[in-house]
Amino acid sequence: MATLIFPTNHSPVDDAESLHKAVEGWGTDEKSIITILGHRNTYQRQQIRKAYEELFQEDLVKRLEKEIHGEFERAVYRWILEPADRDAVLAHVVIKEGKNYHVIAEIATVLSPEELLAVRRAYLLRYKHSLEEDVAATTSGHLRQLLVGLVTSYRYVGEEINARLAQSEAEILHEAIKEKKGREEEVIRILTTRSKTQLLATFNRYREAHETPIYEKLEDETSDEFHKALYIAIRCFIDHTEYYELVVREAIKRRGTDEDALTRVIVSRAEKDLRDIKELYYHKNSVHLEQAVAKEISGDYKNFLLTLLGKED
Repeated sequence: MATLIFPTNHSPVDDAESLHKAVEGWGTDEKSIITILGHRNTYQRQQIRKAYEELFQEDLVKRLEKEIHGEFERAVYRWILEPADRDAVLAHVVIKEGKNYHVIAEIATVLSPEELLAVRRAYLLRYKHSLEEDVAATTSGHLRQLLVGLVTSYRYVGEEINARLAQSEAEILHEAIKEKKGREEEVIRILTTRSKTQLLATFNRYREAHETPIYEKLEDETSDEFHKALYIAIRCFIDHTEYYELVVREAIKRRGTDEDALTRVIVSRAEKDLRDIKELYYHKNSVHLEQAVAKEISGDYKNFLLTLLGKED
């Protein structure tokens, strides 16, 4: 469930005028920016952006980039974007920096086939290269094979499974991961071609046969980008809510908060299943996520993320 609280009768023109007033003159009214944008859904935010440009002949995103800064600016920027465009930006940052390729595995495995196709279209429109082209150009070996396969996959979304296939491929995965038989190409083939339903059947068969979740066998291998991406892909296939709770928990626990990971999860899941992530976080940590976030960050950045988390003054 989503945490976003938004009005059903908002006026894009009124919001655009209020935002213009917030960035005009001496000093920026950050509270107004948070109050308006933090309570508008994707469609409403796009309507506000359109109204702002028509009224003031200026892109709202570019204006905000001039007025606000740091982690607050990055969070607001990513929030304003349409989801597919946001994921395209996140993927491009990874490619440009040449690290954290597991984020691409995350995007490619959590999204539905249609959502992933929309990300690829948004990436092409924004950067004039295909996502798979840039992934292939900046990676190599098994990591390249895995990521290109994941981002180009268009999976069957039905409920049909092949039980015999699940059993045989569970053993292939066991040999490749536990026994380290050098069958990475087979692992990649399975993860990039099977439906999510079929993969879950395979992972369940693995757990039944070997009395442990498949991803636990990868935890000691995640020092390199390939095994990290493999681990993330499998965890997201199995339960992306649990995966996101882990990302948030580790972002908060680490020495020096990982603001990028924290922002990525809260911004990208606020309109989808952030409430479920919050509930799981409380169940595992006996503290509300809002409280944990409030302890780790500050200022307008904190107030914005707390708004997206559903915390009201």
